Amino acid sequence: MENKPNIKQSGIRDVRFGTNVTVVEPVNLYECKIGDDCFIGPFVEIQKGVTIGNKCRIQSHAFICDMVTIGDSCFISHGVMFINDTFSDGGPAGGKKELWKPTVIGNHVSIGTNATILPVNIVDDVVIGAGAVVTKDITEKGFYVGNPARKLR
Repeated sequence: MENKPNIKQSGIRDVRFGTNVTVVEPVNLYECKIGDDCFIGPFVEIQKGVTIGNKCRIQSHAFICDMVTIGDSCFISHGVMFINDTFSDGGPAGGKKELWKPTVIGNHVSIGTNATILPVNIVDDVVIGAGAVVTKDITEKGFYVGNPARKLR
């Protein structure tokens, strides 16, 4: 007997788009809000509950999970990963959404390739370097690099 997988299709579902938005498929966008004049590259996933401001650019292979808010004029580079589960119980929260935590990104924030953003708040006018891992709130504008991310200048 042949087993048949449960196949779910990726795509665009129940998204509130602003004006002049460009989306390059394939993508998986659902139950989120994307502001005016945004660009969404291929192989991006933006989950339910995400809000992206105006004039943002989300490059290929980025993953933006539930409970993330991104301000205006932000750049999210290739392969950036947002995390909302801190494994506070020693493992994945699974269906326990009450264990997830939000992330808020200010305006004019650029996040470099392959950076990982844990549940934090980041103020306006910040640059996060490629490969950085942001584990704590960023409360001063500047350039942040490393794992864990620290202010360079």
